[in-house]
Amino acid sequence: MSVSSEKRDWPLRAPLRYVKGVGPVIAAEFAKRGIETVGDAIYFLPRRYEDRRFLKKICDLQVGSREIFLAEIVHSAEHGMGRSRRRLFEAVVSDGTGFITLRWFHYALPLFRKEFQNRRRLLVCGEVKSFGPRFEILHPEIEWIKEGEETDSLHMRRIVPIYPEVGRLSAKTVRRVLKSVVDCYGLQVPENIPHEIIAQLHLPSIPKAIAEAHFPGHSLQETEVARRRLIFEELFLFELALALRYERNRHEEGIAFSIQEDLEKRLRAMLPFRLTAGQERVLKEIQADLASVRPMHRLLQGDVGSGKTIVGFMASLSVVNCSYQVALMAPTEVLAEQHYRNLYSYAERLGFRMGLLTSEVKGKQREKLLKELGSGEIAYLIGTHAVIQEGVRFHRLGLGIIDEQHRFGVLQRTALRQKGKMPDLLVMTATPIPRSLAMTVYGDLDLSALDEMPPGRKPVQTFILTDRDWDRLLRFLKAELARGGQAYCIYPLIEESEKVDLKNATQMAIRFSQDLAPDFQVGLLHGRMTAEEKESVLIRMKNKEIHLLVSTTVVEVGIDIPNATMMIVEHAERFGLSQLHQLRGRVGRGSQKSYCFLMTHPGAALGATPTSQRLKILTQTNNGFVIAEEDLKIRGAGEFLGVRQAGLPDFRLANLFRDARLLAEARRLAFDLIRRDPNLSHSSHQSLRRAVVDSSPSPLKLLFSG
Repeated sequence: MSVSSEKRDWPLRAPLRYVKGVGPVIAAEFAKRGIETVGDAIYFLPRRYEDRRFLKKICDLQVGSREIFLAEIVHSAEHGMGRSRRRLFEAVVSDGTGFITLRWFHYALPLFRKEFQNRRRLLVCGEVKSFGPRFEILHPEIEWIKEGEETDSLHMRRIVPIYPEVGRLSAKTVRRVLKSVVDCYGLQVPENIPHEIIAQLHLPSIPKAIAEAHFPGHSLQETEVARRRLIFEELFLFELALALRYERNRHEEGIAFSIQEDLEKRLRAMLPFRLTAGQERVLKEIQADLASVRPMHRLLQGDVGSGKTIVGFMASLSVVNCSYQVALMAPTEVLAEQHYRNLYSYAERLGFRMGLLTSEVKGKQREKLLKELGSGEIAYLIGTHAVIQEGVRFHRLGLGIIDEQHRFGVLQRTALRQKGKMPDLLVMTATPIPRSLAMTVYGDLDLSALDEMPPGRKPVQTFILTDRDWDRLLRFLKAELARGGQAYCIYPLIEESEKVDLKNATQMAIRFSQDLAPDFQVGLLHGRMTAEEKESVLIRMKNKEIHLLVSTTVVEVGIDIPNATMMIVEHAERFGLSQLHQLRGRVGRGSQKSYCFLMTHPGAALGATPTSQRLKILTQTNNGFVIAEEDLKIRGAGEFLGVRQAGLPDFRLANLFRDARLLAEARRLAFDLIRRDPNLSHSSHQSLRRAVVDSSPSPLKLLFSG
């Protein structure tokens, strides 16, 4: 880092241990939570606030309300729970006006015995409940109050910030550290957003927003505006990075392919179906990009089975026809091999060579393939990450296609483009991505969506079952196989694990073989098998020699067996909604009625539990976009896609579901600013340009430079 850069970033880059009152011990606890600098601490906001200006007396507490009060410990002890082996810890407290019992079912007994001493004072916060004539609070939040602290202006008699836990530090210690950081450095945080945007949105200055977000004055409404200001800045800087990249892409000079319809007409004549109106629309959008001198950067979204692959293949014929090469990159060998099997015969009949490159292609076979690729003899290469490895050289790469884009990151996308001279890029995903998330992760790409299913497809009926339903399910499975259908059974593990009590694919394949013998054949598929073994299993499944395929989630994407009508997912509670939707998409690909059974433990199947409510969404809709919205809402963006895999920034403050409107506003203003000042070269935008490049998280730099 240059000296000027260090000066500019100081004090935000200053180690937290140098802050007054911190020191190495406290700094080490903060570091465990990823807070190492002053900047990290400034953006470590409270998770909620407590109004401690007016504390209640115990005699005035209301059942069903969340209350805050001061009290003193009268008695505390651990108790058994009748015949149950479970135990609980109880503390009876009083403030002179009444008594209330505090109860914990999860606790560290040595610590609780040490801390809950008679006559010790504490602040209690929690929901008041009645147990007969007695009042109680289960798992209350508490804060120990020393003598003289009842009037402390930092911890009492004000709206008090409640921060997420930081290691072994007390809530008061965390509060003191953050107060010191805000007081010493809050005014030195640079104002990056242009003043006209701040005024337009009626947002406070950055120093004022920081102070108010950490330590509210008299109104939580002002605190909400302050938090909104900080969240907006995080989203705005990221959208600026996307806008800069999009603008740069728009001015690059690539290859303008002439769209000739001869090969396309011949392919259409070979297909056993007609393209849907949606497929025709998307094909035209892609062909318009290919015909333009500007390199294509397009994301094609489509629900499971909507026909993205054939659209991408048909569009790529213009590239092959102009003597350029195409590379299709898939996330798994199983999917790459399936694409190769499905498209090879079309390529052969259309008169051009197709190759397959995975980690299983080795030795002389690999040397021969790479030589033919480098000479241009292979016009269409399908492969895994092996496609972007060093040593893989194309003669003239004109189009890169990435299937299941959410499994790759920005680096892989960039690496594929670097295999040619400004080739066009089409990325496809069968995981429907909510618009708010698509704008963030793929905001530098043009968007196309396949929002209709091929004719004849029927929605998959979905049910939630438990082990109690196993015999009934087995009878249904046998009847479905006897009717000529095929089935999948998915497990999260390959082999038995001592750490988790889960059924596993290997054992269950043996059990199914015994239960279904001699009438039906059972196959096993998992990621540890060799490419030849996987290929053999899939061919046997496709030829209907295997009736039930027991598998891990290796079948999640792309496996296409039109005759499969039944999907069983064991331990469904361990999967995300979008992943379950992907798995369900392996059936219902033909015209027959199809079924999906989500197996879970009895507790999770009960209607009122969060898990059951989550799984119930899949029984109510087959719409992947609706499911994706719910998945994003429940799990958050990082888990939904996987931060590293997707190139998604790990936002410190923003929540893409909660802040969707703010994100849309940030995007609109960011792209508008870049249209007016494409390189942020205006003198008033220099600090903003530096902030975009330097800001954490690091994907900002990647998007700007990649």
